[in-house]
Amino acid sequence: MKKLLPICALTLLSACSPQSSDGTSVQQSQIEKPIMTKVIFDEARFREDIKTLSSDKFEGRAPTTHGEKLTLDYLTSAFEKMGLQGAYKGSFLQPVPMVSYIASEQQSVTLAGLPLQYRQDIVLGTRHDKGGVDISNAPLVFVGYGVNAPEYQWNDYDGIDMAGKIAVILVNDPGFAHPESNKFNGKAMTYYGRWSYKFEEASRQGALGAIIIHDTAPASYPWSVVENSWTGAQQDLVFSKEVQDERIDVEGWMTMESATALFKKSGFELDALMARAADSAIHIDLEQTADIAFTSKAEYADSYNVVATLPGGNAESEHLLFTAHWDHIGMDPTKDGDNIYNGALDNASGTAGIMEIARQFSAQAKQGNGLQRSLTFIATTGEEQGLLGSRYYAANPIYPIDKTVAVFNLDSTNVYGKTQDYTIVGKGQSELETYLIDAAKTQNRTATRERNPASGGFFRSDHFSFAKLGVPAVFAGGGGIPLDDNTAAYKENMKKLMKGCYHSVCDHYREEWDLSGALQDLTVYYQAAEVLANSQDWPGYYAGSEFNSLRPAKTDTSK
Repeated sequence: MKKLLPICALTLLSACSPQSSDGTSVQQSQIEKPIMTKVIFDEARFREDIKTLSSDKFEGRAPTTHGEKLTLDYLTSAFEKMGLQGAYKGSFLQPVPMVSYIASEQQSVTLAGLPLQYRQDIVLGTRHDKGGVDISNAPLVFVGYGVNAPEYQWNDYDGIDMAGKIAVILVNDPGFAHPESNKFNGKAMTYYGRWSYKFEEASRQGALGAIIIHDTAPASYPWSVVENSWTGAQQDLVFSKEVQDERIDVEGWMTMESATALFKKSGFELDALMARAADSAIHIDLEQTADIAFTSKAEYADSYNVVATLPGGNAESEHLLFTAHWDHIGMDPTKDGDNIYNGALDNASGTAGIMEIARQFSAQAKQGNGLQRSLTFIATTGEEQGLLGSRYYAANPIYPIDKTVAVFNLDSTNVYGKTQDYTIVGKGQSELETYLIDAAKTQNRTATRERNPASGGFFRSDHFSFAKLGVPAVFAGGGGIPLDDNTAAYKENMKKLMKGCYHSVCDHYREEWDLSGALQDLTVYYQAAEVLANSQDWPGYYAGSEFNSLRPAKTDTSK
């Protein structure tokens, strides 16, 4: 199993050089794009899949639970009925060795002499099987955004020994605070802004622990999302002892209010230090210490990716992947009343989406209209815990990465009706986007970038696990401009109804959902995949993308 690489390390890897089925190189194999097939999806069937997967019976679909067993049975049965092939040694289930770390709700946490309450002020955990954490008098060090990025001439850890110390870190990256400065990627978050990177970098720096300061705007979600997502069982992949030993002992989040009090106790104004951290790399010894104690246990069990293949024709060894994570947060027994995180939008809807696309392609193949390249559908596990299933597949691919042409990822679908535009998250990354743009044009839709690039959407879902290896991967769908006034009115009302439901118990199926926009988006993905699967083209990443060196585009710039 491979360790995650920071973006700065990606540029040191040699470019992938896949070959098309006729032996021509990726830079040479371009053919004229054929006419796209008109496809009609079954809305009732799509709706029923969402409703079933997000029902209370499935208990929120947490990995390694009874809800997972029900989900795997449902998906396996569906793919089998379609006539697809189990991709893992004849089975649809690829084992993903996982460990669940369960930190005690009773935690003793004191920072700078200030006692903090679990859930209310701070959430902490450990990814070690040592029975818990017992830290006394650990120095606290503010390390700005916790970034070490040589390509941006930025290192918040420059010249400091973090051994035995706990890093206190800002969320997002320096570009968010000053988008006009051209630092990093402006408002569009880079991977350096992701929480996962910050914990990885603190580990590489030899820190004892790391605590991220939550701030709603740059995080793009409220404290309730942190509380709901970072408490209870926390799944991770099972790593070698060598890799595991390098990881920080304690990691977590604290509220802005608690951080403000901590810095004031240290003689600093947090706002002033945040401004300094956005201007240049920074680290400051707060001259305060942390005392942290809680018990923790680890439970080991395999979870599973569901992997189903529709074999192609002359280029059968070349694969296009469709991904969607089947998992969600599960249940929280500490909550009164409704304690099931049904995950209807996130991501029963995306899982139902790849099922419906698979059915259509399978039906076409049975009618003699099969594709030249193979399609593989992966319903991944553990996305909510850090893209675990996709990371595992990428490190242990069933089909070689250099034979993987592209990845189309569905993570939530559009339940707000048809749109005039079509959102490509992180637009401008790769030539794969041109296939989506062409398909969207047939619906008279204009492709646009997401409205809040600061949320770092390109780095937050399963396609990213493949992008890091140079495979062109897209995450797209929906739009910001409703088709007409009636749709706009419906969208406004539905947005109000669903406000605050991300990673909350109110993300449940609603009969009043208008799924016509989701079906629009499924059609775009279907048509884009159909054209690419019948071509000899190997899309690549544009110059300026972090992944250009791994699989470069044939063209110089993005559209």
